[in-house]
Amino acid sequence: MVINPLYSVAGVLVGLIVGLTGVGGGSLMTPLLVLAFGFHPATAVGTDLLYAAATKSVGTVVHGVRNTVDWRVVRRLAFGSVPAATLALIALSYAAGRAHDPSATISTLLGITLILSAVATIFRARLVTRMAPWFSALGERRLAALTVFLGVVLGVIVSLTSVGAGALGMTALLILYPGLPINRLVGSDIAHAVPLTLLAGIGHWIIGSVDGALLLSLLVGSIPGIIVGSLIATRVSDRVLTPILAVVLAIVGTRLLF
Repeated sequence: MVINPLYSVAGVLVGLIVGLTGVGGGSLMTPLLVLAFGFHPATAVGTDLLYAAATKSVGTVVHGVRNTVDWRVVRRLAFGSVPAATLALIALSYAAGRAHDPSATISTLLGITLILSAVATIFRARLVTRMAPWFSALGERRLAALTVFLGVVLGVIVSLTSVGAGALGMTALLILYPGLPINRLVGSDIAHAVPLTLLAGIGHWIIGSVDGALLLSLLVGSIPGIIVGSLIATRVSDRVLTPILAVVLAIVGTRLLF
């Protein structure tokens, strides 16, 4: 496999933004691969899923060492997301086997998810403030059931688009678990993304929608990009970055839809 410097540069840029903002790389990498580099949507999604599994494994180790992962939340999410992702991949494989090109469906779902991610990114604080009190009084069983359902939704969306585990998943967790420290929710969200993206990525690999050379090129660039972005994140204001990022996600999502 030959490393393509152009794709590595893209990895650096996306990694830098992820390190600065914390927004999942799939929200940026997948549409970049589709719109800028012309990759088939299924190939972009499959490659990005394994890319996410590799990068978030490192993040999980860091959060695990710092004891900022709530494994109860991770188990509940995985209980819903793993079966849902498996069924979504089976459906995708069935469609591909019947010579149905899923690119239009994937592009539409990706566009919708990006727009929802933009809304969740820019209005997260307001959404959490208004909705969290409704869930704070829920019993443990109902909270567990809602978390499993969230896992089901994320399992389907992430498997088909590689987007959603970050912006959408984190916003939902903040609403469902307002009493947990944010760093534990962030750690739990990242830890849950590892088995989900790995399973979905392997499924796409089996289907044949993963580009190994592209994956390696992205990892070579993104890892140092994430490190640099994380180091300088405290010097850049979220009030500037968040609106810009939300607008970019909304524009790209609209472009994919129309």
